[in-house]
Amino acid sequence: MTRLSGIAFSWVRRYFHLPIRFSLSLFMSIAPKRSRAVFQKLEQDLVKLSSKPRAENVHRFRTGTRRLQILLGELSPKLDRSQKKLLKLLGRIRKRAGKVRDLDVQLAALRSLKIPREPRRKTQLTNHLIELRGRQENKLRKAVDETTVREIRKRLKRASKNFNPAASGDPLAVAGKMLGEISRGDSPVTEALLHEYRILSKRARYAAEFAEPSAQAEQFVAGLKRIQDALGDWHDWLTLTQTAAKRLGEVRESSLVAELHNVTGAKFRHAVAVLSEMRSARGVTKRTTAAQAAAHTTTHATALESQPATSAA
Repeated sequence: MTRLSGIAFSWVRRYFHLPIRFSLSLFMSIAPKRSRAVFQKLEQDLVKLSSKPRAENVHRFRTGTRRLQILLGELSPKLDRSQKKLLKLLGRIRKRAGKVRDLDVQLAALRSLKIPREPRRKTQLTNHLIELRGRQENKLRKAVDETTVREIRKRLKRASKNFNPAASGDPLAVAGKMLGEISRGDSPVTEALLHEYRILSKRARYAAEFAEPSAQAEQFVAGLKRIQDALGDWHDWLTLTQTAAKRLGEVRESSLVAELHNVTGAKFRHAVAVLSEMRSARGVTKRTTAAQAAAHTTTHATALESQPATSAA
């Protein structure tokens, strides 16, 4: 067992409002059951993906692959040649599955949007996304051919057999170090910065979830999940808005695109608010993030002012 590094723990404790006595406790290494489950579940998800690349199967495979990447690439002392090959093979499929996943979340967001105007445009956009997904699904099916699946399953079994949880790093310490990479208190909140936070907070969560069960670990993971959910939700709507604008035109040409800009702006402000709490926990004023959110709102408001009263479908 190891202690969470001073800088990383200080950041974690201040953000998640952990009690002072928490800093005196030792953090355990990886939970053996959780590490074994990752190998087993990923093999199952791979088989399901190769058989039926439905939205839930695509999502579970991508999540399982990222967890394994964290387990072997971040928490393990060193990758051997077989493990490197395994991650490389999985990475190719995950990248292809990611294109399908992006379309799945856009479809889910669009279907949840209740707007009486431009129903034909909404249908047109939905059909366009379905068509794109069909193309990407065909490419994904080719990537998970029988030979590739067989090799990955063989390497997964070997990696699971050789993995030693006791020799791995402290999950919470690793997660805290990841978060330390993005704790730049005075940086202006831009879309690029939110993207960076979104990716690193996701990786940190996956690392922390390998810790032995405890109240502190659960609190830590819950805080990371809140960040991840807020930033992920904003990113999903942003991607949909960009797709819609490319397909239907900008705000002046479509009230549907204008509404998507409006929703995306609200999601951005919520993400900034969550980020503001994190940064203010480190003693940083909320004025910077509030100003950034206001500027983003003004941009959307200006665009909406020029929106036509009606649009041809």
